[in-house]
Amino acid sequence: MSAGPFDAFLLVSFGGPEGPEDVMPFLQNVTRGKDVPPERLAEVAEHYQHFGGVSPINGHCRELLGAVAADFAMNGLDLPIYWGNRNWKPSLRDAIQQMADENRRRALIMTTSAYASYPGCRQYREDVFAAKAGITKAPVFTRLRHYFNHPGFIRPMVANTVAALDQLASDARAGATILFTTHSIPMALAYSAGPQGGLYAAQHEEVARLVAEGVTEATGATYPWELVYQSRSGPPQVKWLEPDVRDRMTALHEAGTPAVVVVPIGFTSDHMEVVYDLDVELRGQADALGIGFARAGTVGAAPEFVAAIRDMVMERVNSRMPDQRATLGDLGASFDVCPIGCCPNPKGPRPAVAGRD
Repeated sequence: MSAGPFDAFLLVSFGGPEGPEDVMPFLQNVTRGKDVPPERLAEVAEHYQHFGGVSPINGHCRELLGAVAADFAMNGLDLPIYWGNRNWKPSLRDAIQQMADENRRRALIMTTSAYASYPGCRQYREDVFAAKAGITKAPVFTRLRHYFNHPGFIRPMVANTVAALDQLASDARAGATILFTTHSIPMALAYSAGPQGGLYAAQHEEVARLVAEGVTEATGATYPWELVYQSRSGPPQVKWLEPDVRDRMTALHEAGTPAVVVVPIGFTSDHMEVVYDLDVELRGQADALGIGFARAGTVGAAPEFVAAIRDMVMERVNSRMPDQRATLGDLGASFDVCPIGCCPNPKGPRPAVAGRD
């Protein structure tokens, strides 16, 4: 199966440390230019050290890339695969240099962020542009669309939510509330997400609704649900998206809710914000409150998600029109090329790949 005009596939991810000695250099990369106090870095470093200094994200990327490579091969799709991180090894620059050395000329990018926002989309595109600077014959980069509403993303989340509900005792399950959670971002970035603004929250609301409806279809039961936010940072005077998952769980407990199922729809894999902020801190809070708690798995390398990646590649190869693309819900297929003014950099314009500005 021909990949048409494309001769490479590049997975772009956040990156994470893979040993205790990596933790502080990694965090310094992430926070460079952000004036983060040293004591805050030390606090976050302890989250990583809780897991031996290893973030799960690089392991996830390797698993996903292996599954994608096997899927491409099984379906006869000839498209070499590369991987580069924004903040840790393997770096984006090294990946792009390898692509140039191997004469790749036009590459498709997929990021491990499914949604529109400056940190979830444009910042990745800016970093790819910066990483290719000075590399002779670096490829031209085209990105895959935001895949938040692709059936291959939604359906594994439905299955994972049903499995989490099954972890609860039957009496607690009957009265459980589903908390769909994602990373909070400053309100200024939420307002500017997408070409008309507000797209980050709107896309998450759509995913939460679709997953909740899928759970009802799978179980025959209707559960109350909410979209909540987590892992905010920065000075307290800066407003971020709310409500916070911790506050909502406390309020639900006080209102008599017997259990919550926490569904991290904002994360494609078990980032540190999942395995520490949810599995350690939030679960500890639930235990202290005495409220039932279960956490749904992330999409990871679910076969339906891997097949969705191939499907989105073929969208671009075959130039499918938006109404010919696989989606669920009301928002339709997201754009391939980011419009002018979409998710602007709050510090001012920087060049980016795969966009009109």
